[in-house]
Amino acid sequence: MAKGHTDIGIRNLKPGSARREIPDGNGLYIVVHPSGTKSYAVRYRYGGKPRKLTLKGITLKAARKEAADALYEVEKGRDPSAAKRQKKEAQQLAAENTFKAVAEEYLKREGGMKRDDEGRPKFAAGKLRTANQQCATLERLVYKTLGDRPIAEIKRSEIIRLLDKIDAGELVDDDNPIEGGPVMADRTLAVIRRILNWHAVRDENYRSPIVRGMARVKPKERARTRTLTDDELRAIWKAASEGEGSFLALIKFLLLTAARRNEAAGMKREEVNGTDWTLPASRNKTKLDLVRPLSEKAQAVLETQPEIDGCPYVFTTGSRALSGFSKFKADFDEACGATGWMLHDLRRTARSLMSRAGVNADHAERCLGHVIGGVRGTSDRHEYHAEKKQAFDALAVQIERIINPPKGNVTALPSSRKRA
Repeated sequence: MAKGHTDIGIRNLKPGSARREIPDGNGLYIVVHPSGTKSYAVRYRYGGKPRKLTLKGITLKAARKEAADALYEVEKGRDPSAAKRQKKEAQQLAAENTFKAVAEEYLKREGGMKRDDEGRPKFAAGKLRTANQQCATLERLVYKTLGDRPIAEIKRSEIIRLLDKIDAGELVDDDNPIEGGPVMADRTLAVIRRILNWHAVRDENYRSPIVRGMARVKPKERARTRTLTDDELRAIWKAASEGEGSFLALIKFLLLTAARRNEAAGMKREEVNGTDWTLPASRNKTKLDLVRPLSEKAQAVLETQPEIDGCPYVFTTGSRALSGFSKFKADFDEACGATGWMLHDLRRTARSLMSRAGVNADHAERCLGHVIGGVRGTSDRHEYHAEKKQAFDALAVQIERIINPPKGNVTALPSSRKRA
């Protein structure tokens, strides 16, 4: 049995034409390969059969300790080679199950996501309705912090620290134009929760660290009742009329159609047939096609949007659907002077103006795409196209009266503003 080996002596061992094993003692062998590569091997017997444990990339001192530990495992009735293999498999599984890997698989399966050669995501129609929003949230706010972490090792405290930074606006910069604050933190939490719950269904050994009480805003506090006053509506309409661009046109269109922001921003020209805009079920929250008869005023807004070769969208900044709303909105607030409102408040304002114009409540709700509940909702399949057309025409007239009030009318119209 050879003795007195050192790291320097091992490095100086000359390779031969065949693989050599030089004993060091205690079952440890120095392996010299014909290529000159050096490694170690621990030889032992387990279950009456000879076994070998290969050790690479460590010092002689570490190899001797590994050999002693391996023989101790054998004495305890455990196979050290099998344990090493299981550990390696667990590490490989952890690497494959990083948060980003799981999230990308979730978006692929639930949203039909595919990435192009430049890494940009594309989503299949009819799949997850909010997949593009969730993907944007992950890429902007989550992947940098949690993306490379094995999902099984992510702790609740890590998620809370991330939410704290989003809540405080610490992740917002010029290259990452997304709003911070408690609402954005809750939206991010919702995306993370959905992915972790999805993974828990697929892995019986996984348990999500998210618990109740992690949200920053209570549901009752989150609900908004804000509508625009007549003065605000006039200021907003005036500012939107004095400039050019899809965002300004989108603001008008949202008021005239009571559509959700992403419904209108993602509108394709093929969805408009004559004077009707059909929001397909794949993009509708209710998973039903929704026909909106467009008023002449709404049609006039669409006519201001130029067609761009290769771009199917109506509201766009180039070849893609309009996005980056936060920056556009901040610039627009400065231009119009109205503050403290959100784009979704335009939808609520439009609904309030319909009531003000005397539109039947059921007809107004159908204009918004809401499903009428109860027996009446399931039995009555009338499309109400004529009624919705009258409602949208009445809405357009009501908006016109506000932005261009009749001369000599000194009676102030009642304010529609309500604060949460």
